[in-house]
Amino acid sequence: MVVGVIAWELEIPGAQSLKEKRSVVKSLKDRLHDRFNVSVAETGKQDLWQRAELTACVVSGDRRHADQVVESLDRFVAGEPRARIIDSYRTTY
Repeated sequence: MVVGVIAWELEIPGAQSLKEKRSVVKSLKDRLHDRFNVSVAETGKQDLWQRAELTACVVSGDRRHADQVVESLDRFVAGEPRARIIDSYRTTY
């Protein structure tokens, strides 16, 4: 069993309240889950309006598949027009 994990620190420049930020974050989490069948959680920066930390996890029987999914997740988040990746971290167990 292989577990792929990726975490992003995001800037959400248009958010003027926690409600606006959560709208962007929830939409992104839902789309990642629906499209890639991965677990996604907001893991930090919950009290900041224009920052978010998201972490996604995929479990696979094949390391190459887990790496491909993590790479696809990263491209998907990079393409989100309402958020900008400040930093990211990925690992495989």
